[in-house]
Amino acid sequence: MSHTPPKIVPAKLALRQPRALQDPTWVRWLLTATAVGFISLFICLPLGLVIFQALSKGISTYWSALTQDDTLSAINLTLLVALVTVPLNTVFGVAAAWAITRFDFKGKSLLTTLIDLPFSVSPVISGFIFVLLFGAEGWFGEWLMAHDIKIIFAVPGIILATLFITFPFVARQLIPLMQEMGNQEEEAALSLGASGWKTFWAVTLPNIKWALLYGVLLCNARAMGEFGAVSVVSGHIRGLTNTLPLHVEVNYNDYDVVGAFASASILAALAIVTLILKTALEWKQATR
Repeated sequence: MSHTPPKIVPAKLALRQPRALQDPTWVRWLLTATAVGFISLFICLPLGLVIFQALSKGISTYWSALTQDDTLSAINLTLLVALVTVPLNTVFGVAAAWAITRFDFKGKSLLTTLIDLPFSVSPVISGFIFVLLFGAEGWFGEWLMAHDIKIIFAVPGIILATLFITFPFVARQLIPLMQEMGNQEEEAALSLGASGWKTFWAVTLPNIKWALLYGVLLCNARAMGEFGAVSVVSGHIRGLTNTLPLHVEVNYNDYDVVGAFASASILAALAIVTLILKTALEWKQATR
């Protein structure tokens, strides 16, 4: 004797479906409260503490800490490193993404793996690698000393370390997008007589511009905030090789709390601006 399943009235089924896809009210409130509490504890509270400590002795003391020679030198060096590394990594990211997504060649998978290398290697380890290569006792140390070229404990070493840490950001934003786009539009432009450069500027660049800006933004934020690799190769020379993150550490170790948090407030402001621009770019990409 066969068993006939009970029939479900379509109207009742239609009513059950929305409820089946919704969590109970207490679950939604619990998850929301957990997320808000986590953000408040680990993001808002530290940011508020930075501002509070920086202004704890008044605006004049805060401004005095920011206008010290060592602080200005750290700010200038941080900007210099970003101005050098971000354009170089932008060019590399576009070239690497173009090569990986538009051509087949031997070593393509190796290149893709190497792009992700800085994500898997500790920044401190990468800094030590540069010391082993260019330090006084390194592989090229003797030759560099003979030609009076200083890389480690100087600005070139800081730039090299920052380049290594930040070079994946632009490429990693462009590669998935360019793979999804395909090359039909570019082939059509080439078939109509456009040159390679004309195709890039008129077809490729407009299609990737928001992802490119997003990658540049992340690259710049990491370049200005990098600590581990730069700490190893800089030598912590006051007024010469201390970037802003290193200057924060030096001031804090010297018990200059206001000076440390005043410098940290600049990095905090950079983080907030980066977050706002990141959200705007994500929204712009989503609308496209």
